[in-house]
Amino acid sequence: MMSPQQVEGMIKAQLPDAQVQVQDLTGGGDHYQVTVVSSQFANKGLVQQHQLVYGALKQAMSSEAIHALALKTYTPEAWQTVN
Repeated sequence: MMSPQQVEGMIKAQLPDAQVQVQDLTGGGDHYQVTVVSSQFANKGLVQQHQLVYGALKQAMSSEAIHALALKTYTPEAWQTVN
């Protein structure tokens, strides 16, 4: 079980400029919806963006501390058009 703050911290350790929103979907600390906005996603496809985030969470995912992850990634420019 992980807290949303721990998930955010792991992502920010890998992507220091990231804006991260973490939502616990079930209240159990193992199913999350995460939105990440980072300039490091520029010129990368969606799969590459997601791989960067999964890389940051690799240990938690492999130990099943995080069982499910719904992921949305944006560059800062794309995020402005969504919000």
